[in-house]
Amino acid sequence: MTAPLAAIVSCAGPTLTADERALFADADPAGFILFRRNCATPEQLRDLVASLRAAVGRDDAPVLIDQEGGRVVRLPEEHWRIPPAAARFGAAARKAPERATRAAWLNGRLIAAELCGLGITVNTLPVLDCPAPQADPVIGDRAFAAESELVSALGRATAGGLEAGGVTPVMKHVPGHGRARVDSHHALPRIEAPMADLRASDLVPFRALNDLAWAMTAHAVFDAIDPHAPVTTSGRGIREIVRGEIGFDGLLVSDDLGMAALRGDLAARAADALAAGCDLVLHCSGTLDETRRVLSGCTLASAQTEARLAVAERRRHAGRDTAAFDAAAARDEVNAVLETA
Repeated sequence: MTAPLAAIVSCAGPTLTADERALFADADPAGFILFRRNCATPEQLRDLVASLRAAVGRDDAPVLIDQEGGRVVRLPEEHWRIPPAAARFGAAARKAPERATRAAWLNGRLIAAELCGLGITVNTLPVLDCPAPQADPVIGDRAFAAESELVSALGRATAGGLEAGGVTPVMKHVPGHGRARVDSHHALPRIEAPMADLRASDLVPFRALNDLAWAMTAHAVFDAIDPHAPVTTSGRGIREIVRGEIGFDGLLVSDDLGMAALRGDLAARAADALAAGCDLVLHCSGTLDETRRVLSGCTLASAQTEARLAVAERRRHAGRDTAAFDAAAARDEVNAVLETA
């Protein structure tokens, strides 16, 4: 069987168009990502997820979503719970660390219960960035805390809850977006911190969770790592820092190629990220012409990438807790812990 293209792409609305179906069937991207524009009702969303997988003929094609909590959620509140922002768990952990860590696990488990019931298998959570003073608010309360040890503990708990619910977590944004003074959606951040500072803080949560199956890159230039390219397109950054210093050997996906932090046309961005060492590239707009350009710059997933995808899928099944889960009790416990902060 031919390998899929090394890309995660999206569609424009709540159902697949004939053109989208044809493109996905012909190009065979590795997987898909969903946004608010794709999510209306549970029944509609289950049908869309099934249609995406049917288009590529793979029942195990990963379907991703950004269901973080707080201001970054894709499932509308008419039908789904809005999870709390990560910073609320950090605030609770300063008063009651054990209870807050359990609440973070339960929150991940609650998110997974909803996603798994929709057929969504990958969630781009936990955010392991450590915000610094004067940083752009793009991360803000999406981060658990500024302290790397607290981020590590709450990130581990959240990831564990997702895994127990049958959903693969994605740690982001490796090697750390917390010092960025501009939003990479709009401009290219340049982080001037020396390597010693990065090792003492920013890299710590990623090293602590380097056994996770998926990670997402940061579109940021680190002067101490590679002053000429953002990590997403930096062979040195991925080889020496992500794979080396951090020790991550799982599946590495780029952040969205459509963000203004990257230069060049979309095909070149895709080619550059894959050449640098990303396993897969991510494109989120759902615009058909843009998706075609991204896919035109992609190679087939390498044997190593396919192996990492397979490991992640086996781990997702093996890690799932089949015991009964009381979602109502879990929600009550999470709310009670957060109300004390």
